[in-house]
Amino acid sequence: MKNCVALLYSIILGEKRRDVTSDLRAMAERLGYLGPRTLVSTGNVVFDAPDKPLADIEAELEAAFAVTFGRHVDIIARVGEDWRKLAAGNPFPDESEADPTRVHVRVMRSPLRPEVLEMVRGHCSQGERLEIVGGDLWVDFAGKASESKLLGVLTTKRLGVGTFRNWNTVRGLRDMLTG
Repeated sequence: MKNCVALLYSIILGEKRRDVTSDLRAMAERLGYLGPRTLVSTGNVVFDAPDKPLADIEAELEAAFAVTFGRHVDIIARVGEDWRKLAAGNPFPDESEADPTRVHVRVMRSPLRPEVLEMVRGHCSQGERLEIVGGDLWVDFAGKASESKLLGVLTTKRLGVGTFRNWNTVRGLRDMLTG
């Protein structure tokens, strides 16, 4: 068994289905994953999984999500050790500690290539900064991410399958990992 983190791209299911954490845990258990636990209501699950390729885990979770919730959602999985490396690789540690909501990472299914920075860097404004670490895109929004025009550029269409998490969530998931 290996400790894993799974990130759901979006779990907005309508007015009556906002909190799906217990359903996510039950879904993971039905797949045979052990000890699933969730962090906040934004689609973060930590669990122990059999030793199999992450692509298989992602596909199983996506299929189960479609059956459970009636729609497809991209899900990105990482082995616990890789999540710890992601957290340790934060290129904006001072900014993260000062305001954990201003630094985000776009966790990618497939690693980003370095030239992506040049493609999107020109869209930065108001002190925003970008770095690719281990194939994932780190963003210091230098303020509220929700007010950034950069988000409109950092899409699946341009970058590939990925999902954002702020430093609070990255750190929280890291702390939930065992072993």
